[in-house]
Amino acid sequence: MINIHNLHKAFGANEVLKGIDLKVTQGEVVCIIGPSGSGKSTILRCINGLEGYEKGEILVDGHLVNRDNKEIIWIRTHVAMVFQRFNLFPHRTVLENVIEGPVYVKKEDRNRTADRGCDLLQQVGLANKADAYPSQLSGGQMQRVAIARALAMQPMAILFDEPTSALDPELVGEVLNVMRNLAEQGMTMIVVTHEMAFAKEVADRVIFIDGGIIVEEGAPKEVLTNPKQERTRDFLRRVMHG
Repeated sequence: MINIHNLHKAFGANEVLKGIDLKVTQGEVVCIIGPSGSGKSTILRCINGLEGYEKGEILVDGHLVNRDNKEIIWIRTHVAMVFQRFNLFPHRTVLENVIEGPVYVKKEDRNRTADRGCDLLQQVGLANKADAYPSQLSGGQMQRVAIARALAMQPMAILFDEPTSALDPELVGEVLNVMRNLAEQGMTMIVVTHEMAFAKEVADRVIFIDGGIIVEEGAPKEVLTNPKQERTRDFLRRVMHG
């Protein structure tokens, strides 16, 4: 479904991605791990057209990702993104945040979309918060609203950019549970995360990135418990043991 070939991306003189090749099939959950500044989030932003790229290509269900191409709207409506900092509209209620995309981007009927939005809030455990405002929610609740908002677009895939890293530790579990349920339902997901236990349990494949290249990839058990590369071993030692 998502096919990345020889992806290069630079910010000025800083080459962040140095030839990334990655294929993600329908229903697959891929977790991307690696140190800060290794290019993990940049890959997601390139897939969704939030960043351009200098070389290579990205195809989503056969559609070329090009920010200057009209197809970028198709890609953004079919590949949703959940950000680290929630990015909710503070002046809109929870339900309004969830239905914003379908109503304004896809021009769907507001009443029908609102019904679906309520169902999605139920799915993420926030049916009683439809009329609340983001400022009245915990970080974990805001992130679950952000996931419901992504689901409202009925996407083919969801990109998660470190969805738990801005949360207090006790709120992490509630967001991971929602993501776990999505994986069980067969949602295609690419997750940039520091949550190694989650990656081990839920991912079909784990990819370790360092210095803008894929150092190692494979089944979670292989990469996380028996990595082949010294760089991967060193990273995991530091992450697991602080």
